[in-house]
Amino acid sequence: MTTLRDWLSPAPRNPATPLNAADRRALWIEITIVLLVTFGLSGLSSILSLLESALAPAPLSEQTVALNVPRSSQQLIDLSRQLLGIVRLLAWAALGVYLLWRSGIGPKIIGFARPHLRRDVLPGVGLAALIGIPGLGLYLAARAMNLNLNVAPSVLEDYWWRLPTEVLWAIANSAAEEVLVVAYLITRLRQLGWSENRSLVASALLRGSYHLYQGLGGGFGNFVMGLIFGRFWQKTSRLWPLVVAHALIDSVAFVGYQALRGHVSWLP
Repeated sequence: MTTLRDWLSPAPRNPATPLNAADRRALWIEITIVLLVTFGLSGLSSILSLLESALAPAPLSEQTVALNVPRSSQQLIDLSRQLLGIVRLLAWAALGVYLLWRSGIGPKIIGFARPHLRRDVLPGVGLAALIGIPGLGLYLAARAMNLNLNVAPSVLEDYWWRLPTEVLWAIANSAAEEVLVVAYLITRLRQLGWSENRSLVASALLRGSYHLYQGLGGGFGNFVMGLIFGRFWQKTSRLWPLVVAHALIDSVAFVGYQALRGHVSWLP
């Protein structure tokens, strides 16, 4: 029987082939470039956003940040820009998969090959409930303690394409984050000789950093999510459950917010 202690402990791994100095340097350069192009730069920008919000006259709990926003006053241009943003995130995910594949680590190895209902979708639904329900409580508590901004998940105009676009955003967000922040980063840190626990914390810190624009509550909540998701992947080598869970959480947030806005008092 698997105990909580077993789950919290890193899974045993075969020692990685030692890298020479040139290969280590090349790998660090690759990681740095990938993160500066993607979520590392987002993390730095998010820290500046939090600092700006903290220096504003109004308390954090009286400020609002919107996630999905209109990108043009013209409907078709807005739609086109939304789709370009979605494609960019999917391209980030593809970049991570491609770089791992070029180094001999194919999608099957990281658990991102053909998904299965029992092994991927159902665990993903369970993870979504495990993260999403307590996460809502943490958000409300952080806002009450003035540690978080009001988060408006989606303020897109009510065009015919709003709903499918919100779902596509959720899928693109989940694919990019789980591929790069979990599978790519932890795999590369393993190759550099980092321990499973150290790699896990680095991945979770990255995830928390680029959510700091929401406040300290958003950063901490996503750090905890990163620990759970990262350990799940380390234990199972299945990436699809994380993608499914993340996409479900974001879809419920985006679509649910639009449906409940104006009907629930605690929603901005």
